[in-house]
Amino acid sequence: MTPALQFRDLTLGYERHPAVHHLNGTVEEGTLMAVVGPNGAGKSTLCKGVVGLLKPLAGRIERFGVKASDIAYLPQAAEIDQSFPINVYDMVAMGLWQRAGLLGGIGRADRQRLEAAISAVGLAGFEGRPIGSLSGGQMQRTLFARLLLQDARVILLDEPFTAIDARTAADLLGIVQRWHDEKRTVIAVLHDLELVRDSFPQTLLLAREPVAWGPTGNVLTAENLLKARRMCEAFDNQATACAHEAA
Repeated sequence: MTPALQFRDLTLGYERHPAVHHLNGTVEEGTLMAVVGPNGAGKSTLCKGVVGLLKPLAGRIERFGVKASDIAYLPQAAEIDQSFPINVYDMVAMGLWQRAGLLGGIGRADRQRLEAAISAVGLAGFEGRPIGSLSGGQMQRTLFARLLLQDARVILLDEPFTAIDARTAADLLGIVQRWHDEKRTVIAVLHDLELVRDSFPQTLLLAREPVAWGPTGNVLTAENLLKARRMCEAFDNQATACAHEAA
């Protein structure tokens, strides 16, 4: 197997307070992996580190031939400002920016790809709708269409199925499975452990520090889940990075 990402004693956090501590491991190309753990376990922080929104406090993330344009990121719904005056078509078109540039024109081929992406998520006919008028599920479909246009090798999804209806969740999970079939690397932060068991072959269980990482059935044991909860409860939110890390 070829590695896509490797974490080497990675510590991520804010103002020298670690949220992910001493993470080591490799994400192979084509992996479909869930990241799970209690609230405050560092799951979203890890996504931001991989994307490059956070610099490591210590350690490093190695990207094997993966450039910034090769990574697509879906943040949590709460981080999306739906009051921004933009319609569905233009929101999806933002997926072309990394390749066409902010001021780059959209040609006929791009318009066809854009229309195909909107259709693929079930939003044909919604192109002119302001995003502020969309339901939670429709907004998530819009964001998935934008990801389709990015055509990325590595895709990070932060709680992609939270607060949406069951039909939308099933449709979007189908897109995730298609990405996996295409040998793309997909990492998703999830809370629904049954969904993880059913659809994600690999899992990383985080509790500020890694608890377990590997085949999902081996990771999501009652013992590991209890350990993760206790580790998060015991973690000192005011802790600082280790002295050797700060050096």
